[in-house]
Amino acid sequence: MTRWRVHGEHALYSSFWVDLRLVDVELPDGTRFPHHVVRSHRDAAGVVVVDPARGVLLIHRHRFITDTWGWEIPAGAVDAGETLEQAAARETLEETGWRPGPLRRIGWSYPSTGLMDQRFFYFRADGATFVQEVDSPEVDRVEWKPVEEVRLLVGDEGLCDGLSVSGLALALAKGFA
Repeated sequence: MTRWRVHGEHALYSSFWVDLRLVDVELPDGTRFPHHVVRSHRDAAGVVVVDPARGVLLIHRHRFITDTWGWEIPAGAVDAGETLEQAAARETLEETGWRPGPLRRIGWSYPSTGLMDQRFFYFRADGATFVQEVDSPEVDRVEWKPVEEVRLLVGDEGLCDGLSVSGLALALAKGFA
């Protein structure tokens, strides 16, 4: 098995969220070239909230980068000093108005291993308790969707956010949804 060799890297841009780096890499055949890499300062956590009577809790929102509307699981960045579970619960409440039930970690992934090093952590929550209506400019609406409808939405134009697709696919594959 052969690995790419890294000869060094330097910063092109840095912010609170990410660093854009230029990495000097060499392929196993000796080809050497500069490669752009996004280094993330924060991991993200997402929650598949499942209730037997209601289905799966989703948010509908617009993503300006891709100029798309779609359904997503509640998710967001892990703040400094927060555990993954605390971030997952906080994001669920902030984005949906529902406090998730007990959280169980179901997996993790890198969203784009050829470009960035950010990690996504996925949780399943057994139900949720309604706390308040959401008044957020990020969320268009919050709905419980039947599991069968969610199965049809995954990977479709209606649900194409990578974090959500991965989290729901894990939950469905492991029989958690």
